[in-house]
Amino acid sequence: MLSGLGASSTLALAGCASLPRGENRQPFFNRTSSADRELPSVQDTDLALAYGPRPNEQFPIPAVNLNEVPERFYRRRIRYDSREKPGTIIVDTGNFYLYHIERGGYAWRYGVGLGRAGFAWSGRAKVRWKQKWPKWTPPAEMIARRPELEKWSVENGGMPPGPTNPLGSRALYIFEGNVDTLYRIHGTPEHRSIGKAVSSGCVRMIHQDVIHLYDRVRPGSDILVY
Repeated sequence: MLSGLGASSTLALAGCASLPRGENRQPFFNRTSSADRELPSVQDTDLALAYGPRPNEQFPIPAVNLNEVPERFYRRRIRYDSREKPGTIIVDTGNFYLYHIERGGYAWRYGVGLGRAGFAWSGRAKVRWKQKWPKWTPPAEMIARRPELEKWSVENGGMPPGPTNPLGSRALYIFEGNVDTLYRIHGTPEHRSIGKAVSSGCVRMIHQDVIHLYDRVRPGSDILVY
């Protein structure tokens, strides 16, 4: 997959690093024309099922302790009026929400956590590819700050997938044209970070939510971050 993209040297930097300064990155997006309207009748009413354990994963995932997540960040299907085409992902960094647009004026809404890198980029791009239980390779800038991460460098093959891998159970990789933005949407077991600005990472989602999103997103989908 990497060789097919012809950008393996860039893709290998699978950490969430801030982009270089000095480049004009104005956001281009069509805001929803009305406020979100929740549809309790079509949300995941069985929370035990929605956020229960995933024992059949490559690395079993425990149930979510929902006491650690504010109810407004539970996964919901909502009415969402948008000019964006179905399949588009919208990340609202101001409110810590991610939307996946459906047909007919609906969307799935998820709560997210954001790190420094999650606020470093805005605009329109593409989900170039996605991966289950990905490797993680910290960028050179991160290794310079934390030399103990050298063992997970590109040259050393990165950190293997698993419960302690920062990208978690799923990752969506965001590109502008053929350029890797180093911006990721990924899973996390740190449920308390949802709805918060945390110390590192890009867009974090509860494992059960990122799996739900992953199964619906096709490579090549648009992503809009504002």
